[in-house]
Amino acid sequence: MAAEAIELDLVDELHMFRYPVVVGGGTPFFPPVTRDISLDLVGTRTFGSRVIYERDRRARPQPD
Repeated sequence: MAAEAIELDLVDELHMFRYPVVVGGGTPFFPPVTRDISLDLVGTRTFGSRVIYERDRRARPQPD
């Protein structure tokens, strides 16, 4: 459902919490999408537990 909302251009921002650990496999973080989507990083925060919060906004073309 998330990939479909992204594909339909209904998602303006992504808020992600990550824990930096390398594992050998598992479920992908995002479902597959059919085209690249440019994002602008607008905020980060690292917590004492090493969890990283990232806030990304969809990059939109600037009007001329």
